[in-house]
Amino acid sequence: MSNPAISTSSEFPEKASPANIRILVVDDHPSMRMGICALIDSQPCMEVVAEASDGEEAIEVYDDVLPDVVLMDLRMHHMGGAEAILSICKKHPQAKVIVLSTYDWDEDINRAIQSGAKSYLLKDMAVEEIAGTIRSVFEGDDALPKQVAERLERWTQRQPLTEREREVLESLIKGRSNKEIASNLKISDETVKSHLKTLFGKLCVRDRTEAAIAAIRHGIVHL
Repeated sequence: MSNPAISTSSEFPEKASPANIRILVVDDHPSMRMGICALIDSQPCMEVVAEASDGEEAIEVYDDVLPDVVLMDLRMHHMGGAEAILSICKKHPQAKVIVLSTYDWDEDINRAIQSGAKSYLLKDMAVEEIAGTIRSVFEGDDALPKQVAERLERWTQRQPLTEREREVLESLIKGRSNKEIASNLKISDETVKSHLKTLFGKLCVRDRTEAAIAAIRHGIVHL
């Protein structure tokens, strides 16, 4: 009686390897974009499937490749990240976008999340944290780093500035006097003083210098 044939591994289906997370990288600085792509491609189960150099191109490329996750810079020429995120999420509600920015200003974080971003990362964060957030967002979680979540919470508790208050604040940062602000905005000196008093209260500051510093630090006004 002959021995039964010995089964070989080829007779059993191979275990499927996990699919790569397909990522679109959007940044208007070629060297920075190259570095981000290299970082992503060095991670297991991740691959860069496309790149874009501004918001407009990101919208077009997204439609072409339908990536799993987008890493989006916020400040770019032609069209910024917030506008691109809004457009992408409007057309593709399932889109998973992570902002990867140089700036941790409160206003930027708030705008990004309000636009539809699932998380907000800084470019100088550890590779492990960036990769971990990509995996979490891919799996369906909104993964905000602790320090970013805390800043967002503080920002949402702050009273928003009116458009006129922003105009006064921008003029203040440019070093204009109350009289110059009044003339430029075509309002009275007393109205300027009233706006400044309200501004100081909302920003929790005592004077014009502290208001200017707070506005720049929080990203309310960009120089």
